[in-house]
Amino acid sequence: MTYSGPVDPADLRSLPTSEAALLLLQHLARDGGALNSNNTFRGAEQAYRNNGEPNVDVLLTKLSDAWAWLEAQAYLGPDPRQTGGWQRLTSRGREAAEDPNLRTAQIAADRLTMGLHPLLDGNVRAIFALGDHETAAFAALKAVEVRVRDLAGIEGLGVPLMRSAFKKDGGVLADPDADGGEQQATMDLFAGAIGTFKNPASHRTVDYGDPTEAAEVVLLADLLMRLLDRVEQRTQ
Repeated sequence: MTYSGPVDPADLRSLPTSEAALLLLQHLARDGGALNSNNTFRGAEQAYRNNGEPNVDVLLTKLSDAWAWLEAQAYLGPDPRQTGGWQRLTSRGREAAEDPNLRTAQIAADRLTMGLHPLLDGNVRAIFALGDHETAAFAALKAVEVRVRDLAGIEGLGVPLMRSAFKKDGGVLADPDADGGEQQATMDLFAGAIGTFKNPASHRTVDYGDPTEAAEVVLLADLLMRLLDRVEQRTQ
């Protein structure tokens, strides 16, 4: 006879903590009632050992990490009707467990856990965390546009601004030591990013059905900001 643990061992071994935690959350939501971490871990240990899983201690450690992640996200909280460490799914945790898109959104958010450029980190990350992926992507590219305008010291908006600032053989921000092809490519990179991802959101609603795409736009803006760091060092 095999026993079912709260999270499949293969998932515990292969998934990052946040994704394993969401699977644990869904398991806890199905069980309902008051929750106790010790009871959950002991039940998991029995199931994994009875099933002959190797490295059970490692699995339990990963399960503990997942539980701690749920607490840190305020998906789990103390049960006010119980004593002795009993917990419950918070209202936020219950809503999250019932959201069919939760895992996709979390995978997207995980892409932004690395340190973003200082000009993006606070504002853009906070907007994205609130689930407003379109505004986060737009704000990231707008920050790039503003910085290009400030560094170049010229007026303009959107694609024309990028082409003017980085134009080959004369653009204020063009690298004079780069060959013509590289200068052209850099101009096209900035103009293409602004034209594709910033300008449409200026005029209409852009629906990022997949939040991962919005996260990648933010990371593109992060890359452009770091390229502008080089430009700033060179021009100053």
